[in-house]
Amino acid sequence: MDDSPDGGCAVSAEFYDLLQAETDRRLAERRFAAAATRARHAVLDVGAGTGTATEVLLRASGVPVHAVEPAPAMRAALLSRLAHLGADQRARVTVHPEPLAAAGLTAVADLAVASNVIACLDPPTRRATWKAVSAALLPGGLLLFDPPPADLPDGCEAAGRLGPVRVGPDLYSADVTRRPHHGVLRVVFTYRVEREQELLREAREAFDMWPVPPERLAEELEAAGLRVVRAPGSDLVAARRPAR
Repeated sequence: MDDSPDGGCAVSAEFYDLLQAETDRRLAERRFAAAATRARHAVLDVGAGTGTATEVLLRASGVPVHAVEPAPAMRAALLSRLAHLGADQRARVTVHPEPLAAAGLTAVADLAVASNVIACLDPPTRRATWKAVSAALLPGGLLLFDPPPADLPDGCEAAGRLGPVRVGPDLYSADVTRRPHHGVLRVVFTYRVEREQELLREAREAFDMWPVPPERLAEELEAAGLRVVRAPGSDLVAARRPAR
C-alpha cells in the first residue's frame, strides 16, 4: 500500500472516534477544561477534528467556541457530534471550514487550544498558524497545545495499538508505526476489521509530523507575538499574548 500522506484524513475519519475518542476526551478534559472554565469571551479550537475537544470546551465554558477544521471528512464527523448536543450548546459554536490563517479571526478569544494538530503542520504553515492565533487572541489571551516531537527516532518503531473495539460481530483495531522519512516523522495507521478471527478489511493512512526543538518553538511563538509561559501540564506548551 502507498504510505504517502494525502492530508485529508479520508481513511481515518471512519475509525477515529471508535478507536480514539474516549482517550481524546479524557486528555481534553485534563488539558483544557480548567482553562475553559475561566474563559470570558470565546474559545478557539484549532484543528477541531471530530469535535471531541470542542465538546469538552462547550461543556466546560459558557462562551462561544470557534471550531476550525479544514478537512471535509473530519468536519463531517464534527458536525455529526454537534448535531447530538443540545440546541443551547450548538448555538455557541461557529465551525470554520478553512485553515486558521484563512479564517480572518481577530481579537475574538481569550483562550486558544490545539490538540493533536501542531505536529502535523509543515514549518511555513505552523508559523502562519502562530500569527493567526496571536491575531485571534485578545490581549492577555492564552494558547495551550501539545508540542511536536523534538527530534526524529533512529528507525522504524511501533507506536502503539488502538482497540480492539467490538461493533456487533466485528472487531476494529489499528496498529501505529513511526519512522523517519526525509527529515520528517511519518506516522502510519493500519486499520483492520475482523470477524471471527478473519480479516474483512484493511486500510492504511499516513501522516507526516515535523519535529521542532523546544527552543525553536519558543522563537517562533515569540516572533508571532506570543510569549511562552508556564504550562498547566508537562505534556503541554503554553503561550500568552501580552496584555499590552
